[in-house]
Amino acid sequence: MEKRFIVTIGREFGTGGRQIATELAEMLGVQLYDRQLLDTIKERYNMTQEEIDQVKAVKPSWWYESVSADMYKDEEFLVRSLAHKESCVLLGRTGFHIFRDEPCAFKVFLRADRTYRRDKVMRRLNIDEDSAEALIDKVDEARENFTKTFSGKTRYDARNYDLVLNVTDLEPKEVARFIADCVQRKIAKLTVS
Repeated sequence: MEKRFIVTIGREFGTGGRQIATELAEMLGVQLYDRQLLDTIKERYNMTQEEIDQVKAVKPSWWYESVSADMYKDEEFLVRSLAHKESCVLLGRTGFHIFRDEPCAFKVFLRADRTYRRDKVMRRLNIDEDSAEALIDKVDEARENFTKTFSGKTRYDARNYDLVLNVTDLEPKEVARFIADCVQRKIAKLTVS
């Protein structure tokens, strides 16, 4: 593909989104941007990953508003700068919102049945069922709070995406291949237009 494109991937916790995004970036021959973006932000604000996660997870309050808003603006600027220079896959970071008006963006949301997610989290983190359930709730709530705070939207609204995919019992490579095919078709249509 010669035309620049951006694939944004939002996901529920426990869907295997990171692995799917990694496979997709490899298939498309582009860079994956995810937590590595935060490394730049952490350095600028001299914060630990735990402190950043805490700021992202809470509902805005007078104490967090200034720091979290500045962090998000910096992160959004960084994401836009990177995507302007090269094609990429962006995992999380409210990519669907940041690139909402970008014609060459393909926005994806991954979801899965709760039992599938719980079992995957239990295996991956070697934790019990109750701990996995609690962690799913905690991470999903943090992601939703972050999304609502900075986009004013819920990440569960299908209208935000070009593709919403239930990945229950699907192999990550299979999902990545399907998304890659969709992206290639969209870019081909944009090139012809």
